[in-house]
Amino acid sequence: MAHLLIFDALNLIRRLHAPLASEQSDSRAQLLATRQRLQRTVQTILEEVQPTHAIAVFDGAAPSWRHKLYPDYKLGRSAMPIALAEGMTDLQATLWQCGVDSLLTEDEEADDLVATLSARLTDRQQQVTLISTDKGFCQLLPTGIAIRDYFNRRWLDHAFVEQQFGVTAHQLVDFWALTGISGSHIPGVNGIGPKSAQTLLQRHGSLAALLTAPPEGDKLLTKVQQSRDAALLAQTLVRLRQDIPLGFNLRAIRYPPCQPA
Repeated sequence: MAHLLIFDALNLIRRLHAPLASEQSDSRAQLLATRQRLQRTVQTILEEVQPTHAIAVFDGAAPSWRHKLYPDYKLGRSAMPIALAEGMTDLQATLWQCGVDSLLTEDEEADDLVATLSARLTDRQQQVTLISTDKGFCQLLPTGIAIRDYFNRRWLDHAFVEQQFGVTAHQLVDFWALTGISGSHIPGVNGIGPKSAQTLLQRHGSLAALLTAPPEGDKLLTKVQQSRDAALLAQTLVRLRQDIPLGFNLRAIRYPPCQPA
């Protein structure tokens, strides 16, 4: 059985780099320390997981389809430190030295690339492990992916979702369509917070059902139906695509890499 290990690369790199700002004042020293930490961390994870295939997925540089659909997407998010951005080629080389190739396209987000890549294997009942602290990937849990939060030493699994959000993994996209996601500047439905979203989804099951149910004096339900367009936009923005053209064969990312004869 194939076992694909996916690194959410920028998520991993930025968390390794962030503590160094208080430890090193020189940006070049920070980058060198980040490379060293990245190498040790990736090697540790590879030894723990023992995958048959491995890849690190990065965001593209150009605006994605989400920015084109909703120009305020991720508005105000802190930019990557300049020195770190300029050192990304060196960090990708470090991953390559560990036997892990990098995947990125010009205008696709890493989240959609991860979802598409993992779907190729989970659709065939193969094993996929994702290394990320991003809870947005939990919407993929019903496909069979395993998500490891390396820094907090925990699995972002179905039990985690129910404890954290009060809904099932199947309902997460609709949950965020209602509440919005502040970190991505996705507004959702005005006046609907996590508790209200939990109540509505526990009662009705899905956003589609909420939008067609008789209001019958339910103020929360009325809010959702009056904000139909906002909820559907948020749902589209939140849902990860699984149909991005990748243009390579899984044989190209075998781990450990095949050595030339």
